[in-house]
Amino acid sequence: MSKEKISVQNKSNRQGLDAAQALLTDLYQITMAYAYWKSGKAKHQSVFTMSFRHNPFGGGFAIASGLSRVCEYLENLRFQKDDIDYLSEVPGPDGKPLFEREFLDFLACMKFDVDVDACPEGSVVFAHEPILRVRGDIVKTQILETALLNMLGFSTLVSTKAARLKLAARQMPVYEFGLRRAQGPDGALSASLASYIGGCDGTSNVLAGKLHGIPVIGTHAHSWVMSFTDELEAFETYAQVFPENCLLLVDTYDTINGVKLAIKVGQKLKEQGKKLMGVRLDSGDLAYLSVEARKLLNQAGMHDTKIVASNDLDEGIIDSLIYQGAAIDGWAVGTKLVTCYDQPALGIVYKLSALSESSNKDGEENWRYCVKLSEQQAKISNPGILQTRRFKSDGEFIADMVYDSARGEPETRTIVDPVDFTRRKKISSNTEYIDLLVPIMRDGKLIEQNTNVSLFQTRNYVSDQLASLHPGNKRLLNPHQYPVGLEKSLHELKTEIILQQRGLKS
Repeated sequence: MSKEKISVQNKSNRQGLDAAQALLTDLYQITMAYAYWKSGKAKHQSVFTMSFRHNPFGGGFAIASGLSRVCEYLENLRFQKDDIDYLSEVPGPDGKPLFEREFLDFLACMKFDVDVDACPEGSVVFAHEPILRVRGDIVKTQILETALLNMLGFSTLVSTKAARLKLAARQMPVYEFGLRRAQGPDGALSASLASYIGGCDGTSNVLAGKLHGIPVIGTHAHSWVMSFTDELEAFETYAQVFPENCLLLVDTYDTINGVKLAIKVGQKLKEQGKKLMGVRLDSGDLAYLSVEARKLLNQAGMHDTKIVASNDLDEGIIDSLIYQGAAIDGWAVGTKLVTCYDQPALGIVYKLSALSESSNKDGEENWRYCVKLSEQQAKISNPGILQTRRFKSDGEFIADMVYDSARGEPETRTIVDPVDFTRRKKISSNTEYIDLLVPIMRDGKLIEQNTNVSLFQTRNYVSDQLASLHPGNKRLLNPHQYPVGLEKSLHELKTEIILQQRGLKS
């Protein structure tokens, strides 16, 4: 599919969305909004910052994903009449309406004219650094929390998993085959899109192909073979129907015999000027069976017939099979990709980092910086209007600095690990850098140049990002820790706020 067609499909899909789902949130977001409004704080300016606490899957990085869905959501976000009607009927513990009519009228007229900055879709990101920032009236920024976490958290997990699979497969083709095991239709579509962003080469999900322009791929199942009394007849019939697209599943009864029968079909196709595209192995000792299948195919002169493997694969299994010398050319990954089997949730959070009683969005607010405390160091949030600066040397990412953009240029180029303050890194003053968070929305309007990006461009961006990451950070097991830290003066400010909140500052 051409780049132009993918871009057009993405744009038309966004414009064709149904009414935004303002009620895609937790009730406590609405009750807090009501309390802000009731106490006269609804227009106080606020900044919320999104980050995650640990790199997923025990890995060394994550791939930020889900921003396109966030843009779709924010672009049309309104409380519709039926939303207000529903909220008017929600009862409190006393059986009376939970919300008064005047507040519901306020919601009905409310526009989400917030500012949003985020890492571009497909960015390599790390724990403890901002990946998205929202600024605006606190009643609005608060309501957005649940939906934004939902959209970014799961997609980021799946895109990261897909990237790890491609790394494990040494860039061989990897296909997402998880629809039947996904967490419902919405989860399946989100997973198919996020998998493709992360590096998968296609999907079995036909609806995802239609909606997003993702290449679709598939063969037959065991039921096709079982519907015939003879396995060879099943293969021959399938080849007659799909002479240009014949990939046979060979393990319904006996895998080695199935390969031999597939070779017979391949020889008949060759006589017709066609060829057997491949065979799929879905069970058994994939390392042994693939090697034996390759021998048989080569002996028959079918050197270009591919061997595709499936069967509950993940990056660890793929890496092990390649290490064992498996003769596999492509990988179909289902359950463990779309469900993020070994880590089904990302520790993603959305924390208030700055607050002002001013209602003048464009003015100079008297910001009060906010820190959420915890007995666990990793759960203590960072204060400020945060930005992440990424440093590069010789085309390679070397460190990320989280700093307070409200105070202008960072005071130093020393970063302090947010979990262990004794770990610090000084960055040379002439080091190349880029600030990761870019404007996505201003006053409720999307920034076209930063949001109208095709799926093709996003996939290329992921590839470029991973190419700029040191191999040690991309190891599947025990990866090298990429340096992420607070700019020194921000660390000192955070420490001062913590001491004040704990009553330890004289």
